[in-house]
Amino acid sequence: MTVQQQTVAGGGAGDFMTVTHLTVRGSQTEIGRVLAEHARDSYGWQPRPAEPVLAGARRRWFERNWPQHHARLLGVAAATGTRPDSAHLDGLGGIPAGSGCSATAYPPSATDEGNTLLGRNYDFFTTSMSALVASMTGAPQPATPEPPVSSRPYVLTTVPDDGPASTLITMNELDGAMEGVNEHGLAVALLIADGENATPPGDTTPQVGLSSVQLPRFLLDTCATAEEAERALLDAKQYDHGMPLHYLVADAHGDAFVWERGRDGHEHAIRADGALCVTNHPLHRHPDPARLPADNDETMLSYGRYQRLHKESATTTSARRLRDTLDEVAFGADTYAAYPVRTLWQSVFDLGTRTMSTRFYLADDRYSPEIVFTASA
Repeated sequence: MTVQQQTVAGGGAGDFMTVTHLTVRGSQTEIGRVLAEHARDSYGWQPRPAEPVLAGARRRWFERNWPQHHARLLGVAAATGTRPDSAHLDGLGGIPAGSGCSATAYPPSATDEGNTLLGRNYDFFTTSMSALVASMTGAPQPATPEPPVSSRPYVLTTVPDDGPASTLITMNELDGAMEGVNEHGLAVALLIADGENATPPGDTTPQVGLSSVQLPRFLLDTCATAEEAERALLDAKQYDHGMPLHYLVADAHGDAFVWERGRDGHEHAIRADGALCVTNHPLHRHPDPARLPADNDETMLSYGRYQRLHKESATTTSARRLRDTLDEVAFGADTYAAYPVRTLWQSVFDLGTRTMSTRFYLADDRYSPEIVFTASA
């Protein structure tokens, strides 16, 4: 039996964004059905026609490697009256073009609370997807205004019958996540991996394996520790449509790593002795914080933000001090002139208590009150 609860977590009429908090309890198949209905009603989502061989290969890969997602896809198929191998049943929303972002994870030994803390700014554009692509490619701006792609995010709490409960934030794809935490105390956050060389994705046909925004949800569904997450990523097929992201993964025990895939296809799990921070340049190509290149219009201040976070990471912190540090590297109206970017939300995860405390951008110089969400059954 499915139980769902929907509330407005932040914002509303007259604000930049309205944040929906959706809680769903039940089987994975029932959860998939509910997510499909919300994607249809909120984003106008519909299944995409698919070549049967590709769709069948994708479904079988999920069945073997990510059975939770496979079960949710069966719920999507039921909700839409679609045969599973005739269409792509995931991508429940639009397609984000990457994000800026800053993130830092501190082990328990480096926090006043004695718990692992992970803080992150989610930095993204305040335009529609069409306007964003036009600004990046030099194409004409759309004639008819469209809502900003980031104006209707969801906080999604799922409590399945057969797996860990989790709470996550997703900008516009209900089967993916920008960040989240599960009941084991594993947290994941995604960030664009190479802001200087980012381009709009080309062919966005789903492939076999994990898409960029599915990867965090995959880890939250299947892993309890950072070590398990690293093994799962080494074993999983991944694709990014030419918009590479990297990921900060941390657990309640204090283990953390940044997951990156290089241009040569090599995979990297980057750890640090103490706190671990990441912004929007590949750490495996720039391992020395003292020898970073200078920022330019296309780097989104990545190097400067990283150096500020790295400097602060040498000392112990608390949730409050971590927020102060994130505020110092946040994007506001006067921060960055090249593109219309804002810090759209800021989260601090306490992995000891399995909580995610978030405030959301409503207008320049105005955020929602901090809201505490719990990943717990």
